[in-house]
Amino acid sequence: MRRSALLFAGLAAGLLAASAGWAMPSSPAPNLQADSRPLASPAPRQTVSYDGPYAPGTIIVSTRERRLYFVLPDHQALKYGVGVGRPGFTWSGVTFVANKREWPDWTPPAPMLLRRPDLPRHMAGGIENPLGARALYLGYSEYRIHGSNEPDTIGEAVSSGCIRMTNQDVTDLYGRASVGAKVIVEQ
Repeated sequence: MRRSALLFAGLAAGLLAASAGWAMPSSPAPNLQADSRPLASPAPRQTVSYDGPYAPGTIIVSTRERRLYFVLPDHQALKYGVGVGRPGFTWSGVTFVANKREWPDWTPPAPMLLRRPDLPRHMAGGIENPLGARALYLGYSEYRIHGSNEPDTIGEAVSSGCIRMTNQDVTDLYGRASVGAKVIVEQ
């Protein structure tokens, strides 16, 4: 039953992608563990065709697909796997990259501390920091696109609204995206 659900979800994602102007590359079946869970790298970074309306340098996050696209010239985009907000913490809209930081410090926002009083009030940047290796701060919000010290959450809906990437992928995106870049978050 689980394999048929995964197959159906893959077909549905392909249809959604095709209707949005994305070309899905053909690929072999995902690499699965014995219990049918994806291995640690569920979505390797790849270049895909892009025929959408956004200019090169734009970041598009599809929370439904759990993918982030960075639009390149010549009708192409880089496709990354991401972790997204858990139910009740998803959002959508248009914003911009307001700031970028390497190995950022983390101060949990007040609403998060109310939900999780066990969290530290401040954490210096570093490998144990939940923001990971890089962070792109989104507009005037508390949301970020950031790395993660929990790479197994990529492809999952577990955050408080931030977009999580592997440290390798967020480092790659950090080097490509400019402060001021448009960011579109779609449900």
